[in-house]
Amino acid sequence: MNQITIYGIPNCDSVKKTLDFFKKRKVEITFHNYKKEGIQKATLLQWCKQVGWELLLNKKGTTWKKIAPDYEGIELNQQKAIEIMLENTSTIKRPVVVFAGKIIVGYDEVVLQSL
Repeated sequence: MNQITIYGIPNCDSVKKTLDFFKKRKVEITFHNYKKEGIQKATLLQWCKQVGWELLLNKKGTTWKKIAPDYEGIELNQQKAIEIMLENTSTIKRPVVVFAGKIIVGYDEVVLQSL
C-alpha cells in the first residue's frame, strides 16, 4: 500500500479533521508539520504542476491578511506564490494529502474516502 502523507500544522481545524478521518479508519499516515519541518521548493513546484498555485496559496487565512499589504500592486504568479509559501508556510492551504504521487488540497471527506 502507498504511504499517505498529510502536510499541515497541528492546530488547524481542517488538518485535525483529516487526521481524525484516517485515525478512525485505522489508516497509518505520516504527518509533515510545516511549522517544524518547513517545505521544500521542489515539493511546492511539483504540487503547483498538479493543482496550480492558485489553489495552494490560501488567500483567505489570517496570515495572508497580515502580509497582503506587502504584495499590493505586485502581480502574483507561480514563482512569487512559491516564494510567499516558502517564507510563510501558513499561507499554504491545508491540509495537503499526498498519496500515490497525487495530492488532495483541503478537507474533502468524499475525496478522502476514495483513497
